[in-house]
Amino acid sequence: MRAVVQRISHGKVEVNNQVTGEIEKGLLVYLGITAEDTVEDIKYMVEKVVNLRIFEDEEEKMNLSLLDTNGKLLLVSQFTLMGDCRKGRRPNFGEAARPEKAQELYNIFIEESKKHNVEVETGVFQAHMMVHSINDGPVTILIDSKKTF
Repeated sequence: MRAVVQRISHGKVEVNNQVTGEIEKGLLVYLGITAEDTVEDIKYMVEKVVNLRIFEDEEEKMNLSLLDTNGKLLLVSQFTLMGDCRKGRRPNFGEAARPEKAQELYNIFIEESKKHNVEVETGVFQAHMMVHSINDGPVTILIDSKKTF
């Protein structure tokens, strides 16, 4: 499982010109799920995301987490994070989970996040989405549950 985590001051997702999720200060997380991923990967990722200390404290040091700042989470499913571009010019998405499994784990990610009292907004699974964000910093962090990077 892979996540691109961005600290944002504002973000929203639109599907067919309708806003499906919108937050102010918080994290925009693009989530890619592999065929090998389990609920344990989800729990690891949720713990990392909600506790990641990438918000500034009063001394302007990245020392605070989403939980510390009462920030919100904007979660967007993105199978393209699993694209392998090492050979050829077209990404290979063979490691991405099938939609049924990916959606199940995506929904578990939402529920696990809410257990931390985090407000979660989302896109629409498998929809063509327009994602708007203002990256604060910019701060962008990559997380992989298999710790491959």
